[in-house]
Parts: sequence; C-alpha cells; structure tokens
Amino acid sequence: MSAQSKAKHCESTTCSPNEFQCSNKSCISIIFVCDGDNDCGDDSDERKCSPLTCNPNEFQCNNSVCIPDLWVCDNQPDCEDQSDESVEKCGYNAKALNTCAAHEFQCGNGECIHLNWKCDGDEDCKDKSDEQDCRINECAMNNGGCSHICKDLKIGYECECPPGYKLLDKKTCGDIDECENPDACSQICINYKGDYKCECYEGYEMDTLSKNCKAVGKSPYLIFTNRHEVRKIDLVKRDYSRIIPMLKNVVALDVEVATNRIYWCDLFYRKIYSAYIDKASDTAEQVILIDSQLNSPEGLAIDWVHKNIYWTDSGNKTISVATADGSRRRTLFNSDLSEPRAIAVDPTRRFMYWSDWGDKAKIEKAGLNGVGRQVLVTDNIEWPNGITLDLLNQRLYWVDSKLHSLSCIDFNGSNRKVLISSVDDLSHPFGLAVFEDRVFWTDLENEAIFSANRLNGLDISVLAENLNNPHDIVVFHELKQPKAPDSCELSPQPNGGCEYLCLPAPQISPHSPKYTCACPDNMWLGPDMKKCYKDLPTTSTTVLVSTTAASRAASTTTTAAVLGSTSDTTEVVPKAVSEATITTPSFHLLSTTSILVDSEMTTGNSNLSQHYANNDQGFDSTVTAAVIGIVIPVVVIGLLCMGGYLIWRNWKRKNTKSMNFDNPVYRKTTEEEDEDEIHIGRTAQIGHVYPARVALSLEDDGLP
Repeated sequence: MSAQSKAKHCESTTCSPNEFQCSNKSCISIIFVCDGDNDCGDDSDERKCSPLTCNPNEFQCNNSVCIPDLWVCDNQPDCEDQSDESVEKCGYNAKALNTCAAHEFQCGNGECIHLNWKCDGDEDCKDKSDEQDCRINECAMNNGGCSHICKDLKIGYECECPPGYKLLDKKTCGDIDECENPDACSQICINYKGDYKCECYEGYEMDTLSKNCKAVGKSPYLIFTNRHEVRKIDLVKRDYSRIIPMLKNVVALDVEVATNRIYWCDLFYRKIYSAYIDKASDTAEQVILIDSQLNSPEGLAIDWVHKNIYWTDSGNKTISVATADGSRRRTLFNSDLSEPRAIAVDPTRRFMYWSDWGDKAKIEKAGLNGVGRQVLVTDNIEWPNGITLDLLNQRLYWVDSKLHSLSCIDFNGSNRKVLISSVDDLSHPFGLAVFEDRVFWTDLENEAIFSANRLNGLDISVLAENLNNPHDIVVFHELKQPKAPDSCELSPQPNGGCEYLCLPAPQISPHSPKYTCACPDNMWLGPDMKKCYKDLPTTSTTVLVSTTAASRAASTTTTAAVLGSTSDTTEVVPKAVSEATITTPSFHLLSTTSILVDSEMTTGNSNLSQHYANNDQGFDSTVTAAVIGIVIPVVVIGLLCMGGYLIWRNWKRKNTKSMNFDNPVYRKTTEEEDEDEIHIGRTAQIGHVYPARVALSLEDDGLP
C-alpha cells in the first residue's frame, strides 16, 4: 500500500488513540510506525525508530529514547536501561559512586568539588553541572512558603523568623514566650507577641543602664556576726561599723525592720536575746527572750507579721516557735531531725523553710503552725549551711559548704539551678542573704563576704575580707519585710480566741484555716480547739479518755459541725508536731460532763454539744469505771518511763563533752571549753586589717 493510501487525505490536528500523528499533521495507523516504510511521507514515522534521530544536544539510550546530554553521567539513571550511567559511557560505576564529603558537591560525572564552588559563576565540574540549576530564586514564588522571612541560598533556600519568634517547623514562625525563662527579667516579665517587657514591683525602680530593679528609699545594709561581735556594712556607702561588741559565741541572728530590733542566739549562754539596734551595744538594753531548754540554737528567723520567733536547735534536734517577747513557746518538730541549721520564714504565704546537714542532708518546708511538712531537696546536697528566701520572685537559695556550691529552687522545690560551683569562692560558705539582684554569703575559710548576681551567678566580687569567723548574715531594708495582714489580730477575739499561742496557717486550699491555736509542750488543746488542758487529771471529777488517730479525726469533724464559723479559722496542733498526719495515741483532759468519745458511739443526727449535755444518758457507771481502770494505769506507767528517760538524758548531756568535726561549725558542751575558745577568738581579733574598700566607722574604737 502506498504512503498516500495509508495516510488520511485530510490533515487532522488530533489523531485517534490508535493512530500516530506524523510531522506533517497527517495521521496513520500505529501499526505502520517503524515498519520500514515511509508511511507519513516525511519519514517521521520511521525516523523515530532510527538510531540516528536524536538532536545534537541529546543522548540516545540503547532503547532509542532520547534524553538531554546534561542527564548523562549525573549519577541518576534516566534511561530505562540505565545506559546513560553505564561504565562504558561514564568511565565509572555511577550507581556505586557517592564518595563526596558533607562539605563537597558531587558533579554529574562523579567529581567532588568544594560546596562553595557551586553556583559561583565558574564551571568547576568538567560536565559543568556545578553551574546548572543556579540563579533560581525560590523565594520569588509565594515567599518560598515561609510565613515570615525567606532567605535565598546558592542551593535552595531557608525560612527565618524575626526577633521574638522561632520556627515551629521548617516554614512557620511562632511567638517566643521569653517569660518562660525565670531569669529573663529582674522581677516582673510581661510577654507580648514577638517581644516582652520587664517591670519592677512597687518600691523598686528600673536602673536605666543595668535594667535591674533597685530599691527606693534608705540605703540597705548587711548585718553579720563573727561569733564575738555583730557588725554592719552599708551597701551603698560601704561604711563599716560595730553594732554589738563583747559577745560570747553568737552564730544565728535576724532583724525586725519595722521595730528596728535585732535578735540573736548565744551558744555559750544558751539564750536568745533581743535589743533595739541603736542601743544593742549597751548590755542593759539587751533583753533575754528565751533562757531555758536551749542546747545549740544555730538558726533564727523572725516572723515580722505575726510577731513570732522561730529557731532550730541541733542539740535538742528540734524546731520551736515563741512569741516575740518569749513569753509563750512551743516545740513544733522533734523527730526526723539530725542537724537542723538555718531557718527562714515567709509570713506572707505562712511557710517556713529549714536546712539539715545531718547524715541525710535535706531542705524542708512546713506551715508556720507546723502542719504540711514536706521535703524539698534530698539529692546532691551534703552540708546546706545557709538558706535565704527571695519573697518577690519566690526562690529559695542555699549554700553547700561541702560541695562548694550555691543553688536555688522555687518554693515548691522545682526548677533547681546551680548558680555557682567554685572551691575558691565557696571554700566554706555559711550565712546567706539576697536583696535586689545580688546574693551575699559569708565564707569561714576565706574570712570574707562575697556577692554575685542572683540570676546567673556571674559578677562574683568580694564585699569585705580579713574578717574573723563571719557566720550568719542578713539584709536590713524595709522592702525585705513586706507588710501583710495578721490573721490572729483580724479575729474578733483577742489572740484569735486562743488561750495560749495563735499561729498562722498556710493557705493550702481555699478552705484552709487562717490560723490555729497551740498549747505549751506539756498541755493539749481542748474540744473547742482554743483552750489548753494539762496531761493528768487534777480532781476526782475528771476522766481521761484515750483516743486514737481515727477517733481524733472523728471528734475533730464532729466539733467542726458544732463550732460553726470557728472551725473555718482554727485547727488542732498536736503536741510536739513531727508529721503532717497524726499517728500516735493522744489524750484529752475533760470534765465528767464533757467526755470525748469515738465516732462509733455517736449517732448520725447527734452533735457534740447534745452529747455533752446528755452525757449521763449515754454512759453508765460500768463503762466509766472500765475506762478509768484501764487508761489511768497505762498513762501513769508511760509518764514514769518518760520521766526516767528525761533524767538519764539530762545526766548524759551534763557529763558529755563532744565535738563534731564533720562540719567545722562545731559545738562544745562545757563552759571551760567555750571559755578557752572565746579567749582564742579575742586574741586573734586584735590587729585585724580590713580592706581599703571598706571605710571604718568612728564607732569601731580600738580597731585599725
């Protein structure tokens, strides 16, 4: 059949699926293609099959398919038979070749060149593949898909974000919350979209240069003890003067700014003193607050809101509280304490914190009334000598004299951070204080007072040196002790209606009481949770009833129903509270008309007042006699055993001399040893040379 007969006579622009379109636009049956005949008339049906039909800039695969020359030997097979990457054509095995380093570019022919040579305008690859696909700006179309900034690169592109934003994925930017970093600002951090702002609390103002918050008002100054004197340093003027001279062995101290009073513990006399700061040098003006049942009071803290003092006693292994005048006191904790040292209080939130450097070193926390005890730090802690609180930023700082470190946590025990770890600057730190953006500490071995930035531990400097045994340290400034309401004074009744001690309670929940009542160590709260009763019956008309922890809880619930609004502000504080949950048997002293009974013996619709009023109907003489016959002998035997133990303990304490060399802050138990220590200390004190940076006051008579 002739070509003219095979091709359609009318030229068509569209051939059917079973037809082939020739170059001259005519259509022939697909079976006529590559049959050796010129069916199209222009040889286009046969030229497709000819091995010599590719253009000069094309490569013909072994299956006659034409591909661009640039695709040949580019390490990517483009021919179905992979003939474009064959060893014969390229001179290497392209499939196995991938030997260029990360900083190199692999040419199409397998060469390796420096990555910076790609798209630099020079043809460094022999096949010129390094200059292919260049000068393409991917950011020109739809900003490269970037949400904010598209940066064109020699090879490809990348997305970037403006300041205050970060890439959430490879293309999308999101806001950075700078305030998530607790050290972003000196005090208050306010986050904005793409930015943030720092502000200061009331009473502080922003320093224009450092952007730190500085206190407004009187100059702050440090007060510290060197065991035999109490001295102060003005932090602005750097004046150095003496407050109290000729002391025996003072380690712990604290101040009450509003009343301008100072409090201190003397280990030699085993007493706690107080005086007005400007009169403290006169022994006649020094008031003894606590003078009994003290052994080694090494930590002291003042609740300036509720007018109470708290102290640790490492000899008695207790933590106690008393009114500011020392007239009423109580032991809050007497168990699970080994070597309690420093103590700090937060009257605004009604919590206290203390350190213990015993065998199981730790830092603990509890309410100011002794409830809610919990451990904050137990790991990586050895000798936590000093602690202090940053009330504004809710951070607790402590120094560890064995690990030579200064660390901090928040008030819940989280977000722990080691600010400084240095054997030189923290050889043996003891006291600690914080104010504004600085943290201050005393060092026994360096005989100096240091300071550093409280946010990052940087900018360490020596405030004063050549000091003799600097121990406890506090900052005196009105902003260190913010004002807060005294719940006991706000009560309609004086002292909150408490017969003895009124202690502030932490606001753990919205229903937490504002305060609780407490009794002396040898007495118990009555059913009204306010009055105190002695342990033993004093008349024949009294009955002593033992209650377990369960019956105590049941009676407390029943009492709350009777007391009404009173139950919202009061709570039982057990004798010598050592745990948040009471688990030991206890006793209440009640008259025969007010016997405390188990919840199992009360009916569901009865209340405590009705039960007391109908006492004679609820119990017969047999039950009363049984209770008296069982309980009283047990109590008497227990008291005899306790009395014997106290006598033995007192004898042992008076006949024992001991030193603890684990922590160099050791205690001597006899007056002769203490007296020797004092003479040595005074001798070493003569001839002190204080640094030139500190200007000595005229009050320092006899000092160089």
